[in-house]
Amino acid sequence: MKHFRAIKQLFHKYKHGVILSYFFIYLLWFTYLERTVTTNFIPIYIKLDDLVPFNELFVIPYFLWFIYIFITVAYFFLTNKQDFYKCCSFLFIGMTICLVIYTIWPNGHYLRADLDSLGRDNILIDAMRGLYGFDTATNVFPSIHVFNSIGAFIAIHKSERLMKLKWLQISALILTILICLSTVFLKQHSVLDIFGGIILSIVMYCVVYVPAWGRVAKEEKQQAKKVYSKIS
Repeated sequence: MKHFRAIKQLFHKYKHGVILSYFFIYLLWFTYLERTVTTNFIPIYIKLDDLVPFNELFVIPYFLWFIYIFITVAYFFLTNKQDFYKCCSFLFIGMTICLVIYTIWPNGHYLRADLDSLGRDNILIDAMRGLYGFDTATNVFPSIHVFNSIGAFIAIHKSERLMKLKWLQISALILTILICLSTVFLKQHSVLDIFGGIILSIVMYCVVYVPAWGRVAKEEKQQAKKVYSKIS
């Protein structure tokens, strides 16, 4: 009976995690697009893409993206329900918008490097071969890698608890920038995909965080007025 009660209390405490079931919808939808959008798509390209050299070192921050997003979402899930909802709203709504764009406007690129002609072979090149193997060069605009990285940083930056940790803020910013750069230095995305991710991030920030912080400011102003009226 005690175990059942403990499980019930745990479920009640973390019931907000039900929204994480969105990942199943996302994975099914994205996998479908990856398998169906293969050759018939609109190429994404800008001349600036030709000036960006391939550099396999960026595979490190590129893969760190998975850990970065997981830890950010998990942290807010375990510590702050409101921040968790804001973070997930930002990520999930934006990711859905990306999937809708991929569905109605199939896109991709022809920018990938020929790894065999680079004249070098190392563990990072091997990692790139694996990446190119399981991740297609389609469904790229806007970049979900870029969008989610910016979303994670905004969530960390806006957290009242985490905003006091300067080392974390700086580290998150540097990692976010490196992840965004990695998408083009690994020839996984066009520079246009980064711009698309940034623009979508701005839109979602205005939707999710601006109204919320506006309410906080209004409440603080009202509380200040009450304190002032009592003093006077």
